[in-house]
Amino acid sequence: GLVLGIYSTEKDEGAAQFTSAGDAFNSLVSGKLRELLSICGPPLKKGKTRIFHGLHQDFPSVVVVGLGKKNAGVNDQENWNEGKENIRAAVAAGCRQIQDLEIPCVEVDPCGDTQAAAEGAVLGLHEYNELKQKKKPVVTPQLHGSAESEAWQKGVIYAEGQNLARYLMEAPANYITPIKFAERIEQKLRSFSNVKVHVRPESWIATQQMGAFLSVAKGSAEPPVFLEIHYLGGANTNDSPLVFVGKGVTFDSGGISLKPSSGMDAMRADMGGAATVCSAIVTAAALNLPLNIIGLAPLCENMPSGKANKPGDVVRAKNGKTIQVDNTDAEGRLLLADALCYAHNFNVRAIVNAATLTGAMDVALGSAATGVFTNSSWLWSHLYEASILTGDRVWRMPLFEHYTKQVTDCPLADLSNIGKYSRAGGACTAAAFLKEFVTASHWAHLDIAGVMSNKDEVPYLRKGMAGRPTRTLVEFAARLSQDSHN
Repeated sequence: GLVLGIYSTEKDEGAAQFTSAGDAFNSLVSGKLRELLSICGPPLKKGKTRIFHGLHQDFPSVVVVGLGKKNAGVNDQENWNEGKENIRAAVAAGCRQIQDLEIPCVEVDPCGDTQAAAEGAVLGLHEYNELKQKKKPVVTPQLHGSAESEAWQKGVIYAEGQNLARYLMEAPANYITPIKFAERIEQKLRSFSNVKVHVRPESWIATQQMGAFLSVAKGSAEPPVFLEIHYLGGANTNDSPLVFVGKGVTFDSGGISLKPSSGMDAMRADMGGAATVCSAIVTAAALNLPLNIIGLAPLCENMPSGKANKPGDVVRAKNGKTIQVDNTDAEGRLLLADALCYAHNFNVRAIVNAATLTGAMDVALGSAATGVFTNSSWLWSHLYEASILTGDRVWRMPLFEHYTKQVTDCPLADLSNIGKYSRAGGACTAAAFLKEFVTASHWAHLDIAGVMSNKDEVPYLRKGMAGRPTRTLVEFAARLSQDSHN
């Protein structure tokens, strides 16, 4: 199969404008493609497709996809590069049409941005069907023409990184337990000589005095794991690392503060923070990015049992601060508290943590963007610029003292794990809680609860767990590595 792009004209009349690959193919078939397009209905709108059969022996099926306006670039209102997003969506739609025809291979028009086209193809075709007997046919996308094979390969690597996060988040919690999560990441990184992976057992976690993390883990029969990854891509292995920290709750029942049963199955993806940061490191290694990255993922289940945290219990974090656990379903911040303390052992350049932390974040932004809370404008601008390119957007949220007071005003301990006004500003009080465990001057907390899954909002992702914002984290790391080079 072949996927070709076509731009929409300003007005409905006038000949539609092909990409250069489209033009070349149209010439190859003596203008027949343009002829067919002109007689088969109105011009193609953005993201819509038309399919033609029997035009050329090498490509029995040709899908033409609408790319929208030709010179679409950065849209300041939308905070993304509209041209790139249009290409990702169009190519994904075209590749899925080829998949529906059960054609095993598809060549993709680079559409003026080869990396975006590769991302659209590889993200658009991904589907979790490991456990089904009837699977969709596997389609291998490749670049049509060979001029830009490096950019194509880069796009494939970016998309495969996000697909790894989607795979980990989508898999059932009895398949991706804490230890199986760690093993899967270890296996992905085995071939890189500049990566070390440490899978720390419960005994190690105890010696590190991570009392907050252990208090969550003790409710489950599954033992906790602290996954630590060192990627040494920098020119000097002693250069200050970027530290990624990810919440790794492989199933979140809410504990004693039990969640409603409706939709609880989605809580198999409550390790989305760990999935995205670990997948970003796998991607950075595949791209051979010239910087040092450390990944930290506290992994456990949050379950109700005779050993589980009880509302009102007080636990002690690694830095000695005591925490009153007023709601056992606000458990992610307990894991992250200890992991953030541990992150400070590494003369850090910056700490970025990701977590499906609060339902309140989903209420605030929905699935439009990841909420970012940060003490560093330098860090914010890098994340923001990265997100414009990837189309996987971020939005800055407040870290006011106003919210800190709501978690430090606590009857029994130094901190409460929920704000004293309960639901008000829930994402902000959660961020204020984490800030109590950070002394680094460049830290960002990404609350990814709203972008955890996709219904139909992102057209190049199928319905299911989204693996967002993996590509933004990778692009951010790439920008940081350029910074160190200059």
